Amino acid sequence: MRNYNMDFIRGIAVLCLVYMNGYAFGLGEYIYTPLATPPFSDAVIQTFSSIFIDGRFRTLFSLLFGAGLFIQWQRYKSTIPIKARLYWLIIFGLAHGFLLWAGDILFVYGVCGWWVLKFVETNNNMLLKRGIIFMLLACAVTFLFLMNLPDENIHRDSQAFIDLYSPHYKDYFISNLGYNMIAVVAVPFLAFLMFSGIMLIGIYLYKLEVFTKGLTSQQLFVCVSGAFVFTSLRLLILQGNDGLSIATQELVNTFAALFIAVLYIHIIVKFCNNRVHVGTLIQQAGRLAFTLYISQTIMQLLLYKVLFPQWVLSFNRIDYWLVATALVIVQLLFTALYSRFYMQGPLEFIWRKLTQLKIST
Repeated sequence: MRNYNMDFIRGIAVLCLVYMNGYAFGLGEYIYTPLATPPFSDAVIQTFSSIFIDGRFRTLFSLLFGAGLFIQWQRYKSTIPIKARLYWLIIFGLAHGFLLWAGDILFVYGVCGWWVLKFVETNNNMLLKRGIIFMLLACAVTFLFLMNLPDENIHRDSQAFIDLYSPHYKDYFISNLGYNMIAVVAVPFLAFLMFSGIMLIGIYLYKLEVFTKGLTSQQLFVCVSGAFVFTSLRLLILQGNDGLSIATQELVNTFAALFIAVLYIHIIVKFCNNRVHVGTLIQQAGRLAFTLYISQTIMQLLLYKVLFPQWVLSFNRIDYWLVATALVIVQLLFTALYSRFYMQGPLEFIWRKLTQLKIST
């Protein structure tokens, strides 16, 4: 029986990614660059994001990916077809990263998923233990890396920003190639253990039936407490641009994102209750997640790097969010129309066919 809760969760996750990723299509190396005196809306959106958005949906996707790997292993009782899927996911990720956007996550998921398959038969306690250990090790490595970042404080209305900014797509493409080369090399050191750990926790949650029944009262208490403590710490940490501040923010935010993501799963499971007619459009978006994810990159590249490159010079956080909301509406309209005729997205179809071809060769 299909888990409609997971379709709904995946739909929410992919649609909300655009609120995280939109800033990166400005001046990529600085993500969002504020004015020297930012508007009040910047503070409101930044606080809201720190609680509900930043890292939450990436973590949610990782939990889902781990659970999905376990579901596939239950279905096939073999890693051969799963590794074939992961092989093509890695290829898609490399193409997406080098040709379109260095912030790609498909390559990371493919590599981590290949390794996580070694643990699908592990008992629940070891899954959770290894997941937490992997995350802690990843946090330690990331903290040491980030704390050595140079202290830079550039504002959008400064000459330094103007000197760095280029409206030409050619410059973006060359810069993106360089960043993706660094990203591919950095994956084993910064992302591998983190995403693998979260995926193992995703398998653990699936085996505890959290994706079908939600959290127990005791589990809910632990998650609410963890979310409150780590999110409060994240809000209390000063918003500095020095390496130590950024490293501390990222460390605390990692665990805040984990607890919040698990709470999102619980809320959606209780709301959807595995019913096909609850949030049908969001469920359909979940089944088109691969297509929607890549199309988000294409639409944002067209907007920020081709059609309206000057937006980067004037956009505050609220402007990026308005564009993100418009893109979500466009994707929901596309999903509603496309799903009338097809059950599977175009990229999902290609991925399935390529997987079948690799298995047969």
